[in-house]
Amino acid sequence: MKHIHAGKVRDLYQDGDDILLVVSDRISVYDVVLPTPIPDKGALLTQLSSWWFEHFGDLVPNHVLSTTDVPAEFAGRAIRCKPLKMVQVECIARGYLAGLGLKEYQRNGTVSGVPLPPGLVEGSRLPEPIFTPTTKATEGHDEFITFDDVIRQEGRETAERLRDLTLEIYRKGAEHAASRGIIVADTKLEFGWDADGVLTLGDEVLTSDSSRFWPADEWEPGRPQYAFDKQFVRDWAAGTGWDRTPPGPEVPADIVAATRQRYQEAYERITGKTWGATA
Repeated sequence: MKHIHAGKVRDLYQDGDDILLVVSDRISVYDVVLPTPIPDKGALLTQLSSWWFEHFGDLVPNHVLSTTDVPAEFAGRAIRCKPLKMVQVECIARGYLAGLGLKEYQRNGTVSGVPLPPGLVEGSRLPEPIFTPTTKATEGHDEFITFDDVIRQEGRETAERLRDLTLEIYRKGAEHAASRGIIVADTKLEFGWDADGVLTLGDEVLTSDSSRFWPADEWEPGRPQYAFDKQFVRDWAAGTGWDRTPPGPEVPADIVAATRQRYQEAYERITGKTWGATA
């Protein structure tokens, strides 16, 4: 087994023809890994992704080969995957206005070139979900691009397939989450080509690291929302006076515990499983 890549949160290993995607307890905000891990975070993200991969199994091929055939030291927080040639686009679906999408809307009235109605505020529900791709930066920050940019980069047929799959996964995922009392405000997906040239869903799916999850009964446009995701840590970090350059600040124990609890609640609500019974 050979270690081939270390990301901010994930590590990749080559094991024969397979890839092991191992999720750590590290947490990153503003593209900086904070020095304090969140206990069980890697396992929570892995098992929530695994649940969604199975949930969407009839909709789109995915990279999962096994969630159990992994080395003992990675048990519960690793997936054995087929290797993919990743599409160099971050595929983002938004159903609500938040984060960088809100900031672009406030400047231009658009997100990734998609015009939106006037008068929207933080947390507003959009008339319909929109596809707002970004670059897939290896260093620095991802940047918004338009659908036309994706067409130029990937070709029209692939661009349309990426857009349609992203929006369908978002809609179906958001519908399920809504039945469990969670709003999926937005989510990021990644796709790649398998050895047979089939467009395949990879990386992670609808987790607290890749999505904004809000409790439906507390949703109120015009203010920040309670978050079952890492927005909670972003907000804490922003309030420390940290300048968003490495090294990041140590995370206090109460923030660590609250973050873990929010990730666990998202997992339990969405899957209907009790965390202690499956970890």
